[in-house]
Amino acid sequence: MQQNISSIQELIKNQSPENALRIIAENFSSKVVFSSSLGYEDQVITHFIFSNDLLIDIFTIDTGRLYNETYSVLQSTIERYKKTIKVFYPQTNAVEKLVTEKGPISFYESVENRKECCFIRKVEPLQRALKGYDIWVTGIRAEQSKERKDISSVELDKVNKIIKFHPILNWTLEDVKQYIAKNNIPYNPLHNRGYVSIGCAPCTRAIKSGEDFRSGRWWWEEKNKKECGLHAN
Repeated sequence: MQQNISSIQELIKNQSPENALRIIAENFSSKVVFSSSLGYEDQVITHFIFSNDLLIDIFTIDTGRLYNETYSVLQSTIERYKKTIKVFYPQTNAVEKLVTEKGPISFYESVENRKECCFIRKVEPLQRALKGYDIWVTGIRAEQSKERKDISSVELDKVNKIIKFHPILNWTLEDVKQYIAKNNIPYNPLHNRGYVSIGCAPCTRAIKSGEDFRSGRWWWEEKNKKECGLHAN
């Protein structure tokens, strides 16, 4: 895979995010997939893909605990582009077992419980969604956290054994907002209310001015534990 990573890096060198996606789609036909959480960044990439008819599949994960606003932006996106976004759900049996044995809010009780819920509702569906693909496109940006500042735009996800491409890695939040406004792209209205990173409703809150990007996710936990496992290499 390292050879493929080097080849991709050379192919997209000095290219815009949009052109880089086009090049990757052309060189890895039907083997590229984009995971969208329907947040700001992901809506930008969805626009890149859909407006250019790129041969890149798009999926999202419905954990069963999303905000109504998130469902609304999914609907608006489908109506805007007249394209398909595949939706993956957690395994029914696993959710039923978790809630029956531990109740509906066990994730507040410990980091272990929260990670168990994240695995059932997010990680396992993601693993199914990525099967059969060679390239996984994400909306990760470097300024989102300290852990993401030093990553490469093309890297190996060792857990899922897939190459990841982050087309807008070096964009700022202001870059994202301006692109959204300029192209009239549907976006989650919760962003206007201080929600920077939007996940499950019980685990997401708005952040205050000056707070870290990830402080709105699992705010009751220590800062160094705030990952759900989707992007843990």
